Amino acid sequence: MSSDTLSDVLRAVRLTGAVFIDVNVTAPWATFAPQSRHLIPLIMPDAQHLVSYHLITEGECYAVQKGHDPVKLQAGDMIVFPHGDHHTLATDPSLRAPASFDMADVDLSTQRPWKISGGGGSDSRVKLVCGFLGCDVRPFNPLLAALPVQIHCRGDNTDSDARLSHFYRMAVAESYGQRIGGESILAKLSELLFIELVRMYLESLPTEQTGWLAGLRDRHVGHALSLMHAQPARDWTLETLSSEVGLSRSALADRFTDFVGMPPMQYLAKWRMQIASGLLTQGRSNIAKIAVDVGYESEAAFSRAFKKVVGMPPAAWRKSRQTSAEAGA
Repeated sequence: MSSDTLSDVLRAVRLTGAVFIDVNVTAPWATFAPQSRHLIPLIMPDAQHLVSYHLITEGECYAVQKGHDPVKLQAGDMIVFPHGDHHTLATDPSLRAPASFDMADVDLSTQRPWKISGGGGSDSRVKLVCGFLGCDVRPFNPLLAALPVQIHCRGDNTDSDARLSHFYRMAVAESYGQRIGGESILAKLSELLFIELVRMYLESLPTEQTGWLAGLRDRHVGHALSLMHAQPARDWTLETLSSEVGLSRSALADRFTDFVGMPPMQYLAKWRMQIASGLLTQGRSNIAKIAVDVGYESEAAFSRAFKKVVGMPPAAWRKSRQTSAEAGA
């Protein structure tokens, strides 16, 4: 498996952590969490997408998502909704939640993490750290596309406890401590928790599993991905790539497509556009230089390729992202 490839993607899609809500409630209690895209204007206006997660720090509750069995969550458990789908959190899976999550329940003027308290007033208490991770989905985020609608990490799992326990303890301490700099610490911890969860999910995949993540650990597909990520501007052809990987062109094309869902050269084109979009967003290089940096001999050729993948010219993309960032600020 190429861990560098995963790191490349995490950097390129601008993974940004932000823990925002500290929940301390008593049973009976239920809340409806809408699709995370509805929360983007409120908590991270310049993000293209929000991954939502919940870290249970005390007690137990259920996560209920339409079309799926309720998931019982206990202290130490973490559940992630990579695609930001709506779901319900409740002390009893049969409880009916309010129609929508009400940000009026959160005092936005206070230091993060923001607080929510209340519930039914029983002796049964539940404490959660609810967070969001911002990332790009356009032009190309192969990681997000490879993840399921929900990932449940059990705190009583020996492997997960060993790897996540340090992050978990720090997150709990920062959430309740309200120390100076705690917001930044929580943001970075949420990124680390997510990355570790992705690695654990990858390691749990069955050997026959396909997909981009499974491709990372395949000897030949993982090598091909690593090469293209390490040298995206190189004049790759299927022939040169297959020669370095040690397979015939047809064998590599078939194997790569089986795992990743597209041929190697199509993947390379999309990956180049993701790199280019980041350079355009940063606004530090002119388009001609960006074209060379991602493997195109001319600005015109790059602009055509970018528009084909993204749906708009590079200059329009840069302007749209700058406008979005200004709105967020």
